[in-house]
Amino acid sequence: MINRVVLVGRLTKDVEVRKTQSGLSVASFTVAVDRRFSRSQDPQSGNNQQTADFINCVAWRQSADFLGSYARKGAMVGVEGRIQTRSYDDQTGNRRYVTEVVCDNVSLLESKSQSQQRAQGGYQDNFQQPSYSQPSQPAGSNSASGSSDDFGAGSLDISSDDLPF
Repeated sequence: MINRVVLVGRLTKDVEVRKTQSGLSVASFTVAVDRRFSRSQDPQSGNNQQTADFINCVAWRQSADFLGSYARKGAMVGVEGRIQTRSYDDQTGNRRYVTEVVCDNVSLLESKSQSQQRAQGGYQDNFQQPSYSQPSQPAGSNSASGSSDDFGAGSLDISSDDLPF
């Protein structure tokens, strides 16, 4: 069984970062992802419409702090993670279900200057910013896989001093 999600889209609002009782950072945010669909049975007809899906996401620890410091409403982000469903009882005692993407890796996909140009209505080109990856193994677990990710590349540890913006 595989539960992997990859999203590229824009933040619908500034990222909310909170602390748990034990002091862990957790960020909640929503990514608007474009989706094209065809009104006719023939996808080649040129009758394609575009809409957006709004996907709730959660990032923990350093990823949450990274997003809270650098990501703003409208920023293009790449998210890799897994879908998780949880439930809770609201104030009236009704059971509520939440489906969200729990992020393993979050990337800012445009530079600060591109983000400012977009906000002012200017031109943007494609430029990929560094990302921050959560460790794939829980703390204290032993793994023989080393520090490489699923694609054979090593993980990228960055500090705010390394960021160009």
